Amino acid sequence: MATYVMLTRVDPEALRSPDSLEELESRAMAAIGAQCPQVKWTASYAVFGPYDYVDVFEAPDNETAAKVSTLIRTSGRAHSEVWPAIEWARFKQMLHGLKA
Repeated sequence: MATYVMLTRVDPEALRSPDSLEELESRAMAAIGAQCPQVKWTASYAVFGPYDYVDVFEAPDNETAAKVSTLIRTSGRAHSEVWPAIEWARFKQMLHGLKA
């Protein structure tokens, strides 16, 4: 499976209280679990900057990763970006295979 990094910024109008963040998360994760059962979540972080969250997940293909992003956007009233990622050690192996 491929690895993806998703950055999410929650719409401030979607939040009524701190508890509403957990409600949004629960709703979004339930939708992802139901519609993309092959997705494996590997990490989630709250961050301080232009985004609220950084999530790392594995999905079989770009289409499934796009579904995850769409479900986050529609379930959680959020903006999200999904980036494909390659583990550093694997990336270095790829570099060694390139011709100069």
